[in-house]
Amino acid sequence: MDKRTFENDGGIYFSQRDLLKLVIPLVIEQLLAIMVGLADSIMVAQVGEAAISAVSLVDSVNVLLINMFSSLATGGAVVVGQYLGRQEAGRAGRSGMQMLLLMAECSLLVMALMYVGKGFVLNVVFGQVEPDVAAYANTYYLIVELSIPFIALYNTGAALFRVMGNSGVSMRVSLLMNGINVAGNAILIFGLHMGVEGVAIPTLVSRMVAAVVILALLGRPGLAVKVGRPTFHHDLQMMKNILRFGVPNGMEGAMFQLGKIMLLSTIATMGTASVAANAIGNTLSGIEIAPGLAIGLGMVTVVSQCVGAGEIEKARYYTRKLMKMAVIAIAITVTLITVALPLILRLYNVSAEAGTYARQLMWTYGAAGILIWALAFTLPQALRAAGDLRFTMIVSSASMWIVRVGFGILLGRMGFGVLGVWLAMYCDWVVRISFFLPRYRGHKWEHMGISD
Repeated sequence: MDKRTFENDGGIYFSQRDLLKLVIPLVIEQLLAIMVGLADSIMVAQVGEAAISAVSLVDSVNVLLINMFSSLATGGAVVVGQYLGRQEAGRAGRSGMQMLLLMAECSLLVMALMYVGKGFVLNVVFGQVEPDVAAYANTYYLIVELSIPFIALYNTGAALFRVMGNSGVSMRVSLLMNGINVAGNAILIFGLHMGVEGVAIPTLVSRMVAAVVILALLGRPGLAVKVGRPTFHHDLQMMKNILRFGVPNGMEGAMFQLGKIMLLSTIATMGTASVAANAIGNTLSGIEIAPGLAIGLGMVTVVSQCVGAGEIEKARYYTRKLMKMAVIAIAITVTLITVALPLILRLYNVSAEAGTYARQLMWTYGAAGILIWALAFTLPQALRAAGDLRFTMIVSSASMWIVRVGFGILLGRMGFGVLGVWLAMYCDWVVRISFFLPRYRGHKWEHMGISD
């Protein structure tokens, strides 16, 4: 289908300007999160190595939880998007309210479990650590885990604004949240000379502010999704739809993060140079694929509305268009990072061995990123937006654990080192594509929308 056949047909239509207005704030938000993470790590380093270790240990668990809630919210937003596509604004608003209620209840439960299981997490999951690291971790844990419900509600509100096509709101609230976090860290660490409390308190405060602000913005009149007043009434049918779409996405996000943690423990046995190169590679590769991640989020908005309206050919058209945008954007960021790589490695001031490993990782990642990353990660967002989340969860989780983790550990132990772990990651992408591309070209996903 050519755009000229439907741009004036009275149905769903996204102009080039609409797509850019949706995607650009998402790209900025993704890059902002990465840059703030870098700034945070630099400031935490001023507290000392024990503090760095403690924060990184606790955050390894928190990142898993945040990814899970973010994925759950994105999956639930598919329901709202399909209702919008069906021109059922009332149901879209009620499903949005049910999403907020569900996320609030789940996050409070998770927070309670995190405090009840604090001893298990700190002493068993993290294992035996130095006493000063254990003390810092305990302090950081006690403060930061209070932020779980707030970051969950923020993610839900952000997902709702994205599915309305208003990604600028989530970008601005994210900017506010990260600005408070960075400024708070600077004041408490450099000004008041606090320890990990100076890292933890701004994190908690920034997430509280972000949750309050985005919930207040959801209450404004004139929005496509009117969530209305807070309610404790459970609409079982809507809850069922939200869980059917959200739970597979949440589980997929959690399994992905668990696999990454498993591989980190393997890389840790390969020596300091490998660990440093992997850390550099993770940061730079995150920048390279940030546009692809952002466009994938935008695809959820566009495709879910098209599928909800029953306009499958438009869903396919916009998927192709957004895929082209993702490949071009990733090629640009890969080129920029590749050109700047010598300077970046000098700034990191790593050993010659670590620098060599880092160059190998970034050169291979850049080539694979341009050629196949979007097919492995952006394309399946169209399937998720249509409701085909169980399939994407099964394929992604199985490929992650069998190919990326299993093959990565094998190659690492066979002498390929950290590069072997990354080569296994590229193999994981190829396996995903071998399932996702035929699925997209087929028709089964076209009939998996919300049920009444």
